[in-house]
Amino acid sequence: MFSRIIRSVSSGRTPQKVLSPFVATTSSAANASTEVTLETRPYKLHKLETGPSASSTFTRDEALLWYRQMQIIRRMESASGNLYKEKAIRGFCHLYSGQEAICVGMAAALRPQDSVITAYRDHGWGYVMGLSVTSVLAELTGRASGCARGRGGSMHMYTKNFYGGNGIVGAQVPLGAGVALANKYLKNGGINISLYGDGAANQGQLFEAYNIAKLWNLPAVFVCENNGYGMGTSVDRASASTSYYTRGDYVPGIWVDGMDMLSVKEAIKYCIDYCTSGKGPLVLEVATYRYSGHSMSDPGTSYRTRDEIQEVRQTRDPIMLLKEKILANDLGTAEELKKIDTEVRKEVDDAVKVAKTDKEIPVNELAADVYFNPLETQIRGTTPFTPYTHQRISEPFNKH
Repeated sequence: MFSRIIRSVSSGRTPQKVLSPFVATTSSAANASTEVTLETRPYKLHKLETGPSASSTFTRDEALLWYRQMQIIRRMESASGNLYKEKAIRGFCHLYSGQEAICVGMAAALRPQDSVITAYRDHGWGYVMGLSVTSVLAELTGRASGCARGRGGSMHMYTKNFYGGNGIVGAQVPLGAGVALANKYLKNGGINISLYGDGAANQGQLFEAYNIAKLWNLPAVFVCENNGYGMGTSVDRASASTSYYTRGDYVPGIWVDGMDMLSVKEAIKYCIDYCTSGKGPLVLEVATYRYSGHSMSDPGTSYRTRDEIQEVRQTRDPIMLLKEKILANDLGTAEELKKIDTEVRKEVDDAVKVAKTDKEIPVNELAADVYFNPLETQIRGTTPFTPYTHQRISEPFNKH
């Protein structure tokens, strides 16, 4: 059971312990300046004496922002699925529905100098790192208002301090170690978070990244998003050891409940303190669940039952859990949350219209923005006899 501390920022009163987590005891709890402290879910530790904080403090404004972000991602992914079925999105498309607490929780703890790199399930990550809903959906449909002007698509989204969206399984992890090396070299105080799935956790390049990161004590956090299934194979059938947070061996690790965004947030705050103190890397296993199939070509029901999916939706859904905390602690009313839902629906619907109607870039722009500062202006096309002229179209890290 959660225990809670409520205090008014402006009052300066000593925090009062409240035994029941679901009954507010102060009339000022709905004020934006009110702070609520809730217990996080228990963590499991590997080669660590102390772990993340057992509690998390946040305000009404923060809670409502996180709720909005998670609802945006859930609805955005639903819209992505529909656009794919309409053949407005081509190629690959991997949805993040059910895993929203991870990117929202981590983004809530990140600082401007911190960076993220992930795999192909990246739409929600692009959004929390600064991309607009329109730029995400338009990128999916290959339109000019997309974050990469329609040239990257579902698996290749970028913005400042967000290095994608990578299509090769596990390949983003050594790249993340490289970004962490850059942080250490530049002495900017930033950490890098590399995310990968339980299926990618058996890739050899991950262990190479662990090794060099620990050898050089890089400010790197390696995060396994364990949603239970690598494509259509359960973790028990694919991994001799399913304790992914211990896979770093000599690299300390933490197991986190990835359906509770407060636990995720506190875990990343701990990682920032740990990595920036010169202690080196950490391995996190974030336990989560995806509602859709691995990709749009996977119905997601041949290797698991519909009852299993429904049980998670009813008992562990990350949006539902946050909503319960907001209502139980008088941080918002049911009417306020319904208003947010309405605003989210309109924002995503408007973005879908743009994603369907915006123009595509001309052919001569396909080779633009390949290099930041090119030494040569000619780029080879499909053959040596069909060169493209390099040009700069987008401003660096344009958030659109």
